[in-house]
Amino acid sequence: MRPTSLLPLFLAPFAISSPVNNQYVFSDAPDVPPPAREVPTMRQSAIQARRILNLQSIATLSTVFPGAAAFESRPSDVGGSAVGLMEYYASCSPHVHNPTLLAVSIASTFKNSAAGSNVTFSLRYHPPSNRPWSADPFAYSPANLPRFSLIGHVEPFAAAELAQYNVSECFLGAHPDAEVWKPGNDIHTSWWGRLIVDEIYFFGGFGDRAWIGWIPVETWRSISAEEVEGCKLAGEDGAYGSGNCVGAPATWMTGQ
Repeated sequence: MRPTSLLPLFLAPFAISSPVNNQYVFSDAPDVPPPAREVPTMRQSAIQARRILNLQSIATLSTVFPGAAAFESRPSDVGGSAVGLMEYYASCSPHVHNPTLLAVSIASTFKNSAAGSNVTFSLRYHPPSNRPWSADPFAYSPANLPRFSLIGHVEPFAAAELAQYNVSECFLGAHPDAEVWKPGNDIHTSWWGRLIVDEIYFFGGFGDRAWIGWIPVETWRSISAEEVEGCKLAGEDGAYGSGNCVGAPATWMTGQ
């Protein structure tokens, strides 16, 4: 027997099993397809985004380098280029829809912002590690999970608000290690700020089951704490989420 004749035999099991989700290889394949649901509305999608904002505490903030670099050592050709960097944030009162930031003045994000750049704040949903198993191979696919960007500008908190709303306590509750660089530290100048959200772009996942588009800032601001709490995303309560932020069962599939 020629050695090459073994190649098709070796590949055959993989060719046969390739369309099957790997998670089924050592378990019974599902008999029931995932339930069909209508695409969430724009407001339901806004609730999803506000839920994600509450659940997470680390975002990517993107800014644009200014053209001149008089006080900074950097390549001469990066003026006008965008840079995205990780930043801590927290959802603190009085405006939880405008993320609270601990701004370190020497950081590129806040130097660019001070030079006039707008700020794009990007988040995506991370399902919990103890999420339930799903028959849908795309239920927890990052490509099918919601993500969004908040576009706005950074402004400092008023001193009266810092004391009235315990902003430092709120932020350090989410990021205790940030105690080291909070305002008044001996390392770098820092200050409490917040992203004033001007525009919201939401990408809910695959287009046949998720809403994609711009959310009006008025809608973003109007979402209540009760609406956020009533929203459970994929993995929080079953594989498809529940509550007031997911699409209703698709009547065109159920025949109702």
